[in-house]
Order: sequence, then structure tokens, then C-alpha cells
Amino acid sequence: MMGPINSNWLFQSAMSSLQQTSSMNGSGAANSQMPGMAGPGSFMMLLMAAMMENVQQMQTPMQQAPAANSLSFTTPASSSYNPAVANLTMQHKDVATSAADQSDLKFRPVQFLKLDGQLDGKLSGTAVHFIEAGKKYDIDPNLLSAIAVHETGNGSSRAANEKNNIAGMMGKNGLRSYESVADSIYDMARNLRQNYLNQGKESIAQIGAKYAPVGAANDPTGLNNHWTQGVSKFYTQLT
Repeated sequence: MMGPINSNWLFQSAMSSLQQTSSMNGSGAANSQMPGMAGPGSFMMLLMAAMMENVQQMQTPMQQAPAANSLSFTTPASSSYNPAVANLTMQHKDVATSAADQSDLKFRPVQFLKLDGQLDGKLSGTAVHFIEAGKKYDIDPNLLSAIAVHETGNGSSRAANEKNNIAGMMGKNGLRSYESVADSIYDMARNLRQNYLNQGKESIAQIGAKYAPVGAANDPTGLNNHWTQGVSKFYTQLT
């Protein structure tokens, strides 16, 4: 196979020869002097046409090949984590806001960058889920975030890392396990709307009295004693 320099030279030579042939074909004297190139079907014309086609085929891949140091942008694999899309594997039913909710804890716009910058560990990159779950269930995203931060030590708890449980939600066999942190966030928001805010709980203290009751059998170390204070502190920091 010829290198790019030789192929370019051949291409230019072929083009030059064809141009000369074309100009000579325009006069009877030239045709009589070069009988081998008298018509479009002559051997020389066919040979040059084949040569040019071969050169063009050789040059096309080189022209289309990207530069070695050029940037390429690829679509991430479907399994890649995208914080803008909640990876929900559970069906979270809609729960409307009831008239019993007279609290000041309904949904309100939050500063995404501020919220995102304060979440760490297992909660890192989940600000968008707190906001979307807040919209769905009409709850202040900062309240949802404050509960999660308190419950998990800002994303560092065993429940968060092993079960994706960021809100201390309980099941039949103890702490619930979730397929994703997003599922846990939405389930917490549904629970707060359905069983707390819609039941007339108007403050963090009132929510805490039911959510983390002091002296509960499943709280042998007395962590519930600090729930209201801890959530309130984080809520103030986030707002």
C-alpha cells in the first residue's frame, strides 16, 4: 500500500494527465498525435480512472480518522449514576396534602447548591431527590434533608451504607432495606405526609414525639432523646 505522500502525488499526476487529455481531445491535431487516449473507453483513460478511485478510497479513511489528541464525548452506560434521575425501584403512592396540615413545613424552593454542598457520605449527590420528593409530597426539602442528616450522621451510618436506609424507617424485621437511597428518601417523605403532617403534626417537636419517641423499646441507648434537638439544628443550618 502506498503512503499518503505517494498516493497524493499519484492523484495529482492523474488529475493533471486527465486535464491535458481533455484539452488535447478538444483539437483534431492532438487526437491524431495521441491515439491511445482518443476516447473515454481507452486503456489509459480506464487505467487512470481506476487509479484515482483507488487513491480516493485510500484517502477517505485518513480524512475521517479523528486526531489522536481530540476529545470524544460518549454517552454514559445505563448503569451509571445520574443524580438528575431518581433510580426508583419502588412504587411510591401519591398522598395529597390534607386540610389538617396547618404547619409551616410545606414545600418551598431551596438553594440546590447550598443543600448539595452540605450532604456527605451516602447522602452525597442526593439533593435533587430531596427536592423532588418534597415536591411530590408537599414537604420542605430542608426538613427531609435534616432528618436524613441526623438519622445517618450525614450519610455515615451503618443503616445508610448497608441498607440504603437514611431515615430510620422500620419494617416487620427491623430496619428496612431499600434498593436505592432515592427510594428511602421518597418513602420517608410519603410517611411524613401521610402519618404526620396530614395528622396535624405542625412542628419538628410534634413530629419527633411520634417519629422517635423517648423511651421506645427499640431505642435502648436513648438516641431518641436527641432527635428533636438534632433535626432542628440541621434544619436551621440548611435554611
